[in-house]
Amino acid sequence: MSDQKTSCFITFEGGDGAGKSTQLERTASWLRDQGVSVFETRQPGSTKLGQELRYLLLSGDYTPVPEAELLMFLADRAQHVRDVIQPALNAGKWVLCDRYTDSTMAYQLAARKLSMNADLEPMLRFAEIGCQPDLTFWLSLPTEVAAIRMRKREEEGEEATRLDKESLEFHQRVHQAFASITQRFPERIKKIDASASVDTVTQQIITHLDPLLLWI
Repeated sequence: MSDQKTSCFITFEGGDGAGKSTQLERTASWLRDQGVSVFETRQPGSTKLGQELRYLLLSGDYTPVPEAELLMFLADRAQHVRDVIQPALNAGKWVLCDRYTDSTMAYQLAARKLSMNADLEPMLRFAEIGCQPDLTFWLSLPTEVAAIRMRKREEEGEEATRLDKESLEFHQRVHQAFASITQRFPERIKKIDASASVDTVTQQIITHLDPLLLWI
């Protein structure tokens, strides 16, 4: 969190197909209507280094081993925080980020089972460079429903990423991990029912944002 009172760091988390990107855009639009200066970003891929890492992680021809995958995501995050997120917060903006550390905990530590062999959370904090979210929305969607949405996207011509193509069991572990993370951090993370209509999901998010507008 930035020292400037007017800034706020909000992350959007969830499994593939939950609608994070759509809701981030709608939330940003609503906040701007309230007079908030908003900066939208995502992980991975929002810096020059991040663009290269995003290709290698999600679209490249070579599949990294789980340990390398984790380190690449952390490298993207550190560069992103230093070059993009922290400067925006210091400028008094509300930063909305599509994925952050919770995704790494769910996908790499839990679904890839890396946390079974070592305590890796200190590495996650190191990559954040002290920049932790003020608020996180977990868009919760049953894995089977998410799979249907992802298939529909592919049928409409959207290319699936390497993580999209993981097994149903993998995505179930991701979902279970997000549920556990939400229980660990109930003050920061708000569970959103992503199976509802797009408008209803947005309204759920706005309900949690109204109190934060008192900061302005």
